Amino acid sequence: MITTEQITIINQILAPFSPEYVGVFGSYARGEQKGNSDLDLLVRFGKRLNLFDLVGLEQELTEQLGIKVDLVTENALSPLIKEFVMADIKKIA
Repeated sequence: MITTEQITIINQILAPFSPEYVGVFGSYARGEQKGNSDLDLLVRFGKRLNLFDLVGLEQELTEQLGIKVDLVTENALSPLIKEFVMADIKKIA
């Protein structure tokens, strides 16, 4: 499970970009993470971010949390996996 401390760090890093929604999915949402698990985040921003911003956010989250973070925007979410993502997503902001 994602911790309160991790949620705080995520929210602090994303806050300057005014996210409208932040959710965790995958192993961390289900409480099944292992030592090598990455943290999957689904985000929706009020404004469009460029690729450099998204990559920078992903890198900063990875560094600050000490675990690999995969940052996915709603628009980039593949329709093939959307159903599975939405089934176990947990809103954190």
